[in-house]
Amino acid sequence: MADTQTPPNPQIAIWRQILLDPKKSWVLFEHGTCVILMQPAEDLATQAKEIMAESGAVHPGSSAGDFNVLNLDDDPVGGWVVLGHHPDILNYVPPPDEDEEEPATLMVGLLGRGHRGSDAEELTVVHVEDNRS
Repeated sequence: MADTQTPPNPQIAIWRQILLDPKKSWVLFEHGTCVILMQPAEDLATQAKEIMAESGAVHPGSSAGDFNVLNLDDDPVGGWVVLGHHPDILNYVPPPDEDEEEPATLMVGLLGRGHRGSDAEELTVVHVEDNRS
């Protein structure tokens, strides 16, 4: 009988490497948005969905459309983390394949912001990292 288990989401391992505090709890959404839970509630997935519903939507021309891009060149993971107006909502954009040109910072930011917007609309949780003691 064939193994029908779903392979683990590679973003889980990436976020475990990127996040500096292994004691932080966080939630990963379908399009790669990571919500760090600074004050974890009883139900982490519900708490993260509430944060995304309230602060994850993208509204160009407002602070909800702004983003900053953090380059991870010095990190073994590489790529970029895209930060928005909420400090605990992050997106990871992987580096290009070797044969591809590195995208401009603006394009990286727009890609990360677009993933955040999709996750804020759909609110599909794919992983909960519960690191409460």
